[in-house]
Amino acid sequence: MTMVTMNDALEGSHRKGRKFGRDLAGLAVILGLAVVGYLLFPNNLALLTRMTAIALLVLSLDLVTGYCGVATLGHAALFGSGAYAAGIAAVHFGLTDPLLMLGCGILGGALAGLVCGLVILRAHGLPQLVLSIALIHLFHEFANKASSWTGGSDGLAGIAPDPLLGYFEFDLWGRTAYVFGIVLLAGVFTLLRRIVRSPFGMLCRGIKEDPIRIRAMGASPKLALMKMYAISGAVAGTGGALNAISTQVVGLDSLSFTLSAESLVMLVLGGTGSLFGALTGTIVFMFFEDIVSAANPFHWLTMVGVLLVAVVLFAPKGLYGTVVGLAMRWREARR
Repeated sequence: MTMVTMNDALEGSHRKGRKFGRDLAGLAVILGLAVVGYLLFPNNLALLTRMTAIALLVLSLDLVTGYCGVATLGHAALFGSGAYAAGIAAVHFGLTDPLLMLGCGILGGALAGLVCGLVILRAHGLPQLVLSIALIHLFHEFANKASSWTGGSDGLAGIAPDPLLGYFEFDLWGRTAYVFGIVLLAGVFTLLRRIVRSPFGMLCRGIKEDPIRIRAMGASPKLALMKMYAISGAVAGTGGALNAISTQVVGLDSLSFTLSAESLVMLVLGGTGSLFGALTGTIVFMFFEDIVSAANPFHWLTMVGVLLVAVVLFAPKGLYGTVVGLAMRWREARR
C-alpha cells in the first residue's frame, strides 16, 4: 500500500510539474512575441495594444463557446460594457487611476456577463444564437440613447488616466499602454489556464459534451455555465477597460455586432477550445487585416474571406489545432 501511495504521489507531482512547465512555456511565448512586436513595430504600438485588448475578448469568447459550447454572436456586449464602465468611472466620477478604471471595467464586464448569461442560457442551439444577436443590438441601442452618460454616437471622450502606479504616463507613443496590456494578457492567460484545467473547467467541458449526464450526476449545468459567463465577462471587461485606457475614448463600435462576429471568426481561425488557439487566431487575423487593407483598400475583405474559407476547408481545427495535430503525428511517426 505504501509503494502504491508513493507511486501515486510521484505521478501527481510529475503531472503538476508538466502543467507548471506548460504554463511557463505559455508565458514565455506571450512575452517573447511582445518583445518581438515592440522591436519590429515601435511606431505602431497602438495596433499591438488594440490587438492585446481584442485577444482578451477572444479568450473570453473561447471560455463560453469553445469550452462550454454556448453559441453566441453578441460577446462584444461584455467587452463594450467593460469599456464604458471604465470610461464612465473616469469621466463622470473622477476615478482616473488606471487600476481603478480596470477594476470598474472588470466589474462592468462581469455584470454584463451575468445579464447575458441569464437570457442566453434559457435557450439552446439556433434560438440561443438569435438571443445573443438581439442582446448585442439592445446593448448598442441603450448606449446610443443614454448619451448623457455615454456620449451617444459621438463617443465618450475626455478620458484622461493618471500615470500608472504614479510613475508611468500614458504617452503618445503608447509604450506604457502596451506594457500594461501585455502584463494583463499574461496574467489573465495564466489564470485561465488554471481555470480550464480545474475540476470546474472539466465540468464545463462535460456540459458541452453531455449535459444530461452531468445533470444525472447531480451537478447543475446552468449554474456552472452562469459562473463561466461571469468569468468570461470579467475577462472581456478587462479587454474593454484596456481599450478605453489606451485610446482614451469609448465609441459605439465597442458594442457592435461587427466586433462580435469578428471575434468569433478569430476564434474559429485559431481553433476553438484552446487558449493558445484564441491568441493565434487574433494575431493572424488582425495582422492579415492590417496588411491587406493597407495594400488593397478596395478588395481587402475579399482576401480575408479567401483566407477564412481556406482555413475552414483545409484546417477545420483551426491554425493552432492543425499545427498541434501535425506535430503529434510527426512525433508518433518518429517512434
